[in-house]
Amino acid sequence: MNTPPIPNPPDAMASLIEYPCAFPIKVFGQTQQGFLQAVTEVVLQHDPSFTAASITLRNSKTAKYVSLTCTVTATSREQLDAIYQSLCDHPLVVMVL
Repeated sequence: MNTPPIPNPPDAMASLIEYPCAFPIKVFGQTQQGFLQAVTEVVLQHDPSFTAASITLRNSKTAKYVSLTCTVTATSREQLDAIYQSLCDHPLVVMVL
């Protein structure tokens, strides 16, 4: 018995985010010189209005790792996907949330 696939409702792909908006992205890496600058450069490629002043930094308990929360001005889902992909592809980045 073959059952046809259930079609997606029209709103299935609709975003829950209203653009433009301030959107926090958390980036994790090992504590090392150049990490903050590298993350800033990647984010600036996708959000020219981004400033390093909007980054909050937090060290791990042992200070081996650092997390950066970068608040970007998100203009589309495609822009956010591109930022996440570029950050994930960077060799200094361990994880992006």
